[in-house]
Amino acid sequence: MKKLLRTIRIKKVVVGLSGGVDSAVAASRLVDAGYQVTAVFLECYQGPGCRTQEDRKDALDIALKLNVPFQVLDLKKPYHDKVVDYFFKEYQAGRTPNPDTICNRDIKFGLFYDWAMDKGFDYVATGHYARIKVKSPVEDEARLWRQKSKVKNTTKNSKNNNEKNYELRTTPYELLRGIDEHKDQSYFLYLLRQEQLSHLLFPVGESTKTEVRKEAQQRGLSVAAKPDSQGICFIGEVNVRKFLGSRIKPKKGRVITKKGQPIGEHDGVWFFTIGQRGGWRLSPSYQRVFSGSLPPLYIIRKNVSKNELIIGLKEDCYQDKLSISNVHWLHEDIESRITNHELRDLKVKIRHQGELIPVKSISVIQNSKFLLQLAKRAFGVAPGQACVFYDREVCLGGGTIR
Repeated sequence: MKKLLRTIRIKKVVVGLSGGVDSAVAASRLVDAGYQVTAVFLECYQGPGCRTQEDRKDALDIALKLNVPFQVLDLKKPYHDKVVDYFFKEYQAGRTPNPDTICNRDIKFGLFYDWAMDKGFDYVATGHYARIKVKSPVEDEARLWRQKSKVKNTTKNSKNNNEKNYELRTTPYELLRGIDEHKDQSYFLYLLRQEQLSHLLFPVGESTKTEVRKEAQQRGLSVAAKPDSQGICFIGEVNVRKFLGSRIKPKKGRVITKKGQPIGEHDGVWFFTIGQRGGWRLSPSYQRVFSGSLPPLYIIRKNVSKNELIIGLKEDCYQDKLSISNVHWLHEDIESRITNHELRDLKVKIRHQGELIPVKSISVIQNSKFLLQLAKRAFGVAPGQACVFYDREVCLGGGTIR
């Protein structure tokens, strides 16, 4: 027994300690669970709107209270190159980017994850509201056995029929939505890779935000009542228009109706997104015609090449068809299961806090490009945003709206 005990190694986990309540509770739970915990603060941005110094101090306070090692990783340059540049380039191209998904892919679960693996950590943990579970192989084995039977039946008259050529594969890990529907962050994690899931821990994914704050208070954590971070990942809550204006110069363009009637002007299509209400200037003559009875108007399309905004009524912002590209699946067999209509509860989200919308049909346009027919119309489908697929509580992957 003593020899057996000596062979048991305590698992080492590095926690991305952001200075917020979620990662603080995550780290506390891991310490209680007996892990060898190290806390790391990722320093990614210094500029207007961010609160890096405050967050770093709060993260250090938590590490000291938990009595765990603490260090800072300076990732400001790669963050600028991979996330900030992407943000500006997408807006300048007339699209609405999703910097949080790119930050998760390239920074938190890119450079930080790779650093942790190189340092010999067993796990990387964060305060994300999501869950990871080992998938039961029973369902997969039954489905794949049926596929195997089909292969045998279609090749039974072939000289090359060899059962050893059929490799039975199962998907060992699944990314699940967080228990708290209002805080679920699986939408931002759809670009994770299958091999990463076995090395990730999301300790607060099984809890609600209310439970996390209450636990933080009971533990005496200094960040128990700290407001949630808002806005762009690591940058914070900024005026997007002013932020873009620091690099993109204004350029006046026309505002037109669906029928092509010019009714005003704007300062550049890159400052606007689909479904946005207002922000442009109506011409005085158009205002006089309606004399205060003008209905609410929204952006329904953008013509980037002509620098034109097309506006209409709110009902014009709804659509039930969209195309996506750059599709990434968390499981290698998802695309075949979708095209074979094996998933009976396929739904998508087109924004983080948007509803789950059933998919009526999906067809492949070409490699990694799909056309979706939704069961109901969605508001403000904006090119550049992520469209993420779900089968009940399981996140399957997603792509970029085009």
